Amino acid sequence: MSEPTVTLSVSILDRDYQVSCPASEQQSLIQSARYLDEKMREIRSKGSVVGTDRIAVMAALNVSYELLDSTERLKDVDQSGESLINKLDAALLKYKN
Repeated sequence: MSEPTVTLSVSILDRDYQVSCPASEQQSLIQSARYLDEKMREIRSKGSVVGTDRIAVMAALNVSYELLDSTERLKDVDQSGESLINKLDAALLKYKN
């Protein structure tokens, strides 16, 4: 049985959008819309980009960059953690023998 969906009204850069999502993701959608709205307002306030479409594209590029950068940082942390675990395992093996 599939999860029920809800339709929410979110406001992004003074425009309202009706968006459907699974009920369990309602808060995440609201947070995402707020974050996007903040990013678009930041870009608009700088005055270097004119037009809602261009502001949206620039915000999408910025958010995409943040996502990719965070993903790379998580990979680095994961690799560092794995390396540390391997060192600890090797040290424990020496200690046991």
